[in-house]
Amino acid sequence: MATTDLAQITKAMDKLAAGDRSAAEQLFALLYDSFRDLAARYLKSEKPGHTLSPTALVHEAYLKLVDQSRVDWQGRTHFLAVGAQAMRRILVDHARGRKRAKRGGGRIRIQLAEGLALSVQRDEDVLAVDEALAKLAKLDSRQATIVELRFFGGLSVAEVAEFLGLSKRTIEGEWTIARAWLRRELGGDSPAS
Repeated sequence: MATTDLAQITKAMDKLAAGDRSAAEQLFALLYDSFRDLAARYLKSEKPGHTLSPTALVHEAYLKLVDQSRVDWQGRTHFLAVGAQAMRRILVDHARGRKRAKRGGGRIRIQLAEGLALSVQRDEDVLAVDEALAKLAKLDSRQATIVELRFFGGLSVAEVAEFLGLSKRTIEGEWTIARAWLRRELGGDSPAS
């Protein structure tokens, strides 16, 4: 990211923190490519013909982001993390709607790869990951946050550490434990790479 972009992002974040709601639009425009890449990564392993496109997913997340009035934005990483959470909720809601329409079911196996590709082939897969993440949040909310930021948000260990105010070593350890727990919870036999 160019120095000019970083300066513009910082300026927009300052305006947003001061209560200028139009700054969210400016910030989103500056980070659009990052959000678009994230949305494309989410939808990459979906079955062909998925009704949400990366652009539609980004635009729905944008509507949720600009509607945030009580968030104390902490920087670019925080804005991206909240956007990633919004995209995850949109995909989960979309999958629930499709599942209700189909009345299908059945557990499936999901790989939690270090490359962070969300390997979901059916709406039930998204729902299974969401359900497992909700269980993890009850056991250890920090680990659930780390999984959400790494797996769904696509953030690096360093970015998660910065966002949570923890060391990289702590994040790496928590990430390893959380992945093992999720792999067991989701019934995956092979280790995540």
